[in-house]
Amino acid sequence: MERLRFRSLDVFRGMAIALMIIVNTPGAGSEPWPVMDHADWFGFTAADIVFPSFLFAVGNAMAFGSLKSASESEFWRKTLQRTAIIFALGILFHWFPFGRVTDQGWVWKVWGEVRLPGVLQRIALCYFFAAIAARYLNVRGLLALSAALLMGYWALLLATAPPELALTKLGNIGNTVDRFVFGLPHLYHRDYDFDPEGLPGTLPAIVNVIFGYLAGRYVRQQGAGRLVAMRYLGIGIALCIAALALDPFFPIGKKLWTSSFVLLTVGIDLIVLAGLIGWIDLAAKRFGVRFFEIFGRNPIFIYVFAIILDRIVNMIPAGGQSLWKWLGNGVVQPVLPGPPGSLLCAIGFMLVCWLMAWALDRRNIVIKF
Repeated sequence: MERLRFRSLDVFRGMAIALMIIVNTPGAGSEPWPVMDHADWFGFTAADIVFPSFLFAVGNAMAFGSLKSASESEFWRKTLQRTAIIFALGILFHWFPFGRVTDQGWVWKVWGEVRLPGVLQRIALCYFFAAIAARYLNVRGLLALSAALLMGYWALLLATAPPELALTKLGNIGNTVDRFVFGLPHLYHRDYDFDPEGLPGTLPAIVNVIFGYLAGRYVRQQGAGRLVAMRYLGIGIALCIAALALDPFFPIGKKLWTSSFVLLTVGIDLIVLAGLIGWIDLAAKRFGVRFFEIFGRNPIFIYVFAIILDRIVNMIPAGGQSLWKWLGNGVVQPVLPGPPGSLLCAIGFMLVCWLMAWALDRRNIVIKF
């Protein structure tokens, strides 16, 4: 039973990583399908489920570790160490490849240009605070903390700006906080200098990890059976309905990481996890399981590998442009034009990353951070 539970978790993480890579690496020469691109502000697409699902999986994995049984010193050492490593990797890979080629030759990318918030940085912070909460709070305390974070974030946004600006891209309090803490040069510059992984939005994102932990704790105690799957399904549907009911008042949006967005994504994750338990643990099906399980064994490493590979293929010159653009514009688009060609490139890139994951899995290598 323990092995199957871990297999369901690995498959869930693997699905999140596979979709994350596809979303992050659309082929050149065409815009991706809207459903494979993040909503510009409010709204929801398939791409928006990826990051919160990975946070949910982080919490899920915490429930199978030594969170409660470790000594005080061991808990703090491991938690701080893992947080620092993941956070540092996030900054390092925003810095990579450390420069660019210009007409004057190679120009180094100075520290003042490096983006400090990011996906890995948010994962690190959410893991850190969720791990502390899970260590010292019981289930009721975790639920109360989650409610406080979601309601408190909503109140923070509405109380710190005029109503017509509080939930806008440039008027919300997150811009003010992030510019004060990090400085404008260290933020994301492709979206009007709004950073979607800033500090205030990290508060509700912690709840995604907490709910992942609670889901993992429950299946560890009860076993991956029919009752657990049905309760996951019921709670997941209820959270999705609650998110839709809240949407008119606090709209669903990934970039602002609204409280309704948290409820919706946790609900979807629970429904998917219920389906995986039914497929893997109850029906003992194996179709597609191994593919995603391989991805899920080294999720953070594969994500980092995908970042590096993406930067490399966009640096290699080919036909007067980068290798990635040459493949998209010159090879794929003439054969399969438009969004289908863009998706094909992204799937191909994902499969190359899967080969790296397969090579690690074949040697039974699990890289932990």
